[in-house]
Amino acid sequence: MGSKNKSDAAKGPVRVGMPSDFRIAEVTDMHRQLSAALDVSEIVLDGGAVERVDTAALQLLVVFQHEARKRGNAVQWASASAPLHDAASQLGLAEVLTLPAKQPA
Repeated sequence: MGSKNKSDAAKGPVRVGMPSDFRIAEVTDMHRQLSAALDVSEIVLDGGAVERVDTAALQLLVVFQHEARKRGNAVQWASASAPLHDAASQLGLAEVLTLPAKQPA
């Protein structure tokens, strides 16, 4: 995804927000944002606005999480919408993505 620059490691957490329509058409743009985030040691993902999500978007998040762990980056979720949580759960990815507990409606 990107190379880690040690001089950026001291920066505070970077927040990456996901679009409300997080499907294959948005994957390229999100890949760029997530790749850039790998240069910082602390990353906060915000999926609270996600209303639609598909398998391609979830695959991107899985690869991102794997790469972040490999690099020793700390990844946390600010929030995950019900549609994001439901889609990840249906595919057995909620645990892999370390999504926060689903909030009641």
